[in-house]
Amino acid sequence: MLQPQPDHARGTTTLAGVVAFEPPISAPARTEHTLTTGALDGIRVIEIGTLISGPFAGRLLGDMGADVIKIEAPGQPDPIRTWGQAELDGHRFLWTVHARNKKSITLNLRKPQGRQIFLDLAKEADIVVENFRPGTLEKWDLGYDVLSETNPGLILVRVSGYGQTGPDAQKPGYASVAEAASGLRHMNGFPGGPPPRLAISLGDTLAGMFAAQGALAALYRRTVTGRGQVVDTALIEACLAVQESTIPDYDVGGVVRGPSGTRLDGIAPSNIYQSSDGSWIVIAANQDTVFRRLCGAMGRPELADDPDYVDHVARGRNQDRLDEIIGAWAAQHSPTDLVDTLSAAGVIAGPINTVAEVVNDPQLVAREMIIDHWDERANRNVKGPGIIPKLSESPGAVRNAGPAAMGQHNDEVYRDLLGYTPERLDQLTEDGIL
Repeated sequence: MLQPQPDHARGTTTLAGVVAFEPPISAPARTEHTLTTGALDGIRVIEIGTLISGPFAGRLLGDMGADVIKIEAPGQPDPIRTWGQAELDGHRFLWTVHARNKKSITLNLRKPQGRQIFLDLAKEADIVVENFRPGTLEKWDLGYDVLSETNPGLILVRVSGYGQTGPDAQKPGYASVAEAASGLRHMNGFPGGPPPRLAISLGDTLAGMFAAQGALAALYRRTVTGRGQVVDTALIEACLAVQESTIPDYDVGGVVRGPSGTRLDGIAPSNIYQSSDGSWIVIAANQDTVFRRLCGAMGRPELADDPDYVDHVARGRNQDRLDEIIGAWAAQHSPTDLVDTLSAAGVIAGPINTVAEVVNDPQLVAREMIIDHWDERANRNVKGPGIIPKLSESPGAVRNAGPAAMGQHNDEVYRDLLGYTPERLDQLTEDGIL
């Protein structure tokens, strides 16, 4: 199999025997820059999204080593700078999570000069990430037809509520509505009760993950064709994509999957059970072999051969009674004893941790999933989530906790990357372009 060979001078990748994209002769040469680590070293991303879905995609690419340049409009900071529930010296910390590994520049895309500067940046980029309402880039005369003419190898990652096409494309979209309209929220909660939301913007995060996945696929495809393309990701579709067999179950059997509380209907045993101190643990032993181990750990080996529980279908039919048996046994033991006993027996079990326990979890700490970010705004280390997935040969890293100020990297990007003079930068700032 032919191995891709990185071409850092142009930010593209070539395959032996395949002619990859060569920028037009008139295009300025790609500026050399040094990155520390990660599979996407040498890839440059321009992010013009706000809030969560687009910036989360940019964060994932940055975690993998990409050079991510975030654009904010002058005087209009990304609202995510003020999001999060903890506050220190006026600062909040969702920004620390989603702005890490990024540079910040300011640019007014609504003005002709700003548009031209963006095209200059696009010539130097591999990927542009945006999550505006469909048609916004086109209104600024920055649609993919324009961008690809400037840089045929450019990949445009677009995240929106409903996608770039279809009857609902122009509707604004938030994660809460996407989770609801996709059917995902209907399955949450308890039967007969109102469908609650998870206390995070799950739809945004799912869309950001799919958007980053699409960007990686498009980067690979560019090594074959030499051309970029549009990655179109919708929040509603991202929420739909994780719903397992709900669609074929309805199509074939008319089954409308609904909420099932703390368990999955027909999957038993897989539920939460209260321990002797009142705390809850998850016990998941719905596979036949694992259920037999659970029966042995409970001192009830005969249950594994009982016709009411002998296989997956039988246990599903008798789920309530089985939960009562396991619940009565669990209530006699401490949560630590339960988890230790079941884990030793090869039964899947674990506590329901709060974040206070998560940040000290030995497994997560050992895997570097709880890591410090030096946050300039707070002048201290702030803990945040680590890098996932773990790559053995080119691991990602948290190189910084995100720019403290808007336009913090204006000089670096505009002067060093695009070659603008200090006088031009001063004039652009005075004109409200930067």
